[in-house]
Amino acid sequence: MRIKFWGVRGSTPTPEIQNLAYGGNTPCIEVRSDQNDLLILDGGSGLRRLGQSLIDEFKDETLSISMLLTHFHWDHIQGIPFFVPLYRQDNKMDFYAHGSLGALRERLYGQMSKPYFPVSLDIGARQDFMEFSSEELRVCGLRVRSFPLNHPQGCCGYRIESARGTVVLACDHEHGDARADRIVREYSQKADILIYDSQYTPEEYPSHKGWGHSTWEEAVRVARDAGVEQLILFHHDPWHNDQKVLEIHRQARRQFENTLAATEGWSVEL
Repeated sequence: MRIKFWGVRGSTPTPEIQNLAYGGNTPCIEVRSDQNDLLILDGGSGLRRLGQSLIDEFKDETLSISMLLTHFHWDHIQGIPFFVPLYRQDNKMDFYAHGSLGALRERLYGQMSKPYFPVSLDIGARQDFMEFSSEELRVCGLRVRSFPLNHPQGCCGYRIESARGTVVLACDHEHGDARADRIVREYSQKADILIYDSQYTPEEYPSHKGWGHSTWEEAVRVARDAGVEQLILFHHDPWHNDQKVLEIHRQARRQFENTLAATEGWSVEL
């Protein structure tokens, strides 16, 4: 299993020169199975560049792509209208989301409906919209287990398992709810990689309670409690430039050495 980061920023894209080192696109993670099947986690603005990369790699080959959404806030779906493979009629696109989040098809069609976008979502690739209610599903030959996160209007985290290792995505989670924090730790147990929401510093968090995000300090606590191998700080705040993200990374490493700050273009193979 190989993962690659195409968008690492939270809330809104930040295409600014002071953010070029870590990147300014909103969440999008590419996961390739051992059989090279393609699973995409969230469709933020980073999805546009991933789409072009797939066209460059596969040329005119027919693609079958699965996208697993954590929730429907704009920063996690705003790249979908600009995903080039979606406009090719021979391609197949499967969208997945937990049923508790609301009507998947209606949400995605809604952001491309009049007067918000000039073309409809049904312009090209064949599509399926799958709302699942069970905790576990199989996608691209991978075992995917979902769990609830503490976030306004709801959000899902995912534990993705293959024979080579385990990756856990827990973005858009606000710590402080005892039950939700316990669940995050339970599903993160012994993961090879934990990708965790670290949007705020501990000093910033008190003025952002209720906004649905966590801190690098809580990320470290979760990594320690769950015994994970690698912690990746994710969903960087739009007001944090490269220097600030670097500072956060250094602070986190002092408490949990095997910590990285998610960076666009960076990939890891398990």
